[in-house]
Amino acid sequence: MSLVVKEKNHVRLVFLGAAGVGKTALIHRFLMDTFEPKHRRTVEELHSKEYEVSGATVKVEILDTSGSYSFPAMRKLSIQNSDAFALVYAVDDAESFESVKSLREEILEVKEDKFPPIVVVGNKAESGGERQVPVEDALSLVELDWNSRFVETSAKDNENVLEVFRELLQQANLPSRLSPALCKRRETLPKEQVLRPPMNKTNSCSVC
Repeated sequence: MSLVVKEKNHVRLVFLGAAGVGKTALIHRFLMDTFEPKHRRTVEELHSKEYEVSGATVKVEILDTSGSYSFPAMRKLSIQNSDAFALVYAVDDAESFESVKSLREEILEVKEDKFPPIVVVGNKAESGGERQVPVEDALSLVELDWNSRFVETSAKDNENVLEVFRELLQQANLPSRLSPALCKRRETLPKEQVLRPPMNKTNSCSVC
């Protein structure tokens, strides 16, 4: 007897990490293809998109969380209600990489899962930048020890940003048909709106 994994039609992705590592920049680069170099403090923002894929509606929510550790209850709730996790650090900030380790432990505890769907993202990897976290060290820890996916990105240069979201959606078990549609997002998606609870608006787009 074969096991068939049912594909989801709704998923929530959450971005976690220390302040200033570029969580908001990665999300805005993906959704709107924009980059704002000035850091803006985020408490919590929920972005929502609906895709039409082969006649079915697929809803993707992206939760942008605070990098502050003064909101532990909010962070725990975000973990409980999310399906896949992007743990973001800055390659020029070793302390932010230590934060990723702590966040992973918290996810394992809250979700009670030894292998939750996690993508570790080393952001600010643009050429010429200072580096405090060697890629070899991060890759070894994340993929060999944690058995999770590792991607280095640059929201500034738009390097590997799409790959992060593809991996998150794949791990969250969204329809595989959605992945090619992401390539067309800039042509098909209307201007992004940020949702803040208890608002529940969505933008829709038609993707073939």
